[in-house]
Amino acid sequence: MEVSLDVLPPFDAGAALAALAAHAVPGLETTDVEAGTHTRLFATPSGPVAGTVRFGPGGPSLSVETDDPATAAIITMAVRRWLDLDTDPDTVRDVLGQDPLVGPLLAARPGLRIPGYLDGFEGAVCTVLGQQVSLAAARTFAGRLVSAFGDPGPAGLHLFPAPSTLAAAGAERIQQTVGLTGARSRTVQALADACADGLAIDPEGDHAGIRGRLLALPGIGPWTVDYLAMRALGDRDAYPEGDLVLKRALGARSVQEVSAHGEAWRPLRAYAVFQLWTAAAYIA
Repeated sequence: MEVSLDVLPPFDAGAALAALAAHAVPGLETTDVEAGTHTRLFATPSGPVAGTVRFGPGGPSLSVETDDPATAAIITMAVRRWLDLDTDPDTVRDVLGQDPLVGPLLAARPGLRIPGYLDGFEGAVCTVLGQQVSLAAARTFAGRLVSAFGDPGPAGLHLFPAPSTLAAAGAERIQQTVGLTGARSRTVQALADACADGLAIDPEGDHAGIRGRLLALPGIGPWTVDYLAMRALGDRDAYPEGDLVLKRALGARSVQEVSAHGEAWRPLRAYAVFQLWTAAAYIA
C-alpha cells in the first residue's frame, strides 16, 4: 500500500536520509542512499510489517506491506513523528532566523528536521551503546544485539529486542554476546529492567518523570537524558548544555555560558542544537 506523506516545505530530504544512513543498525533497517530509500519493520497490533520511506524530489512517501488501512494508518502516524514531518518551518524561522549564529545555518538548511525514534526503548539502548565509541562501533554493537535478541520478521529484518527480553537475558549474557564493557552491559540491563517494569519513553508521557527515572539508572547522565528528550520525547526545547560540540560552536568556557546563550533560542532550543550539530558534521 502506498501512502502519501504531506509535509510543509521546505523539507531537507538529503539530511534526513543521511542521518538515517549514518545510524542504520544492521539487521534492523537498510538504507539505499542512491535510491533514496530507508526500509525497516514496524511493530503493529497485527504483527511486524515492513515499510519503506522514499525520499523523492516531490517529498517523502511511504510504502507498507499491508492491505489493512488501519495498520497503514498506525505506521503513517509513527513515521510522521519519527521524521518530524509536522513541524512548521516558518515557526522555526520566526524564532531562530535572526539569531547571529543559528540564523545563517537555518537559511542554508531551512528544511532540517529533528530525526526521532520509532520506539523510545530502542532509542535509549542505541544511545547507551553509542556512548564513548565511534558511530561505526555503535552500529556494530546494536546489530549484534538485534541479531541475538530481536524477533525476525518480513524482508529479512528483525524487530528491536523487547525490554522484557533483554531484562531476562541479563547483563553478563548481553556483555558476552554484544562485546560491551561490564558497566555498559549493566546499563543496558538496568534500562531494560526499568522499561519492562513500566517506564515508557514516550512523547505522550510525563517528561519530567521519565527524565527522573532515566537519570536514576547507572550509566545514564544528563547529556543522554537531554538527547533522548530531543529525539525520543519530542521535546523541542531540550538542550544538552554539557555537549562539547555545542560548547565549541558557541565559544563558551563553561556550561553556565552555554545555558545562558540558549535562552535566546527558547522555546525551540533543540532546533538550534541540531543546526549546529549538522554544521559541525558537514565541516568535519
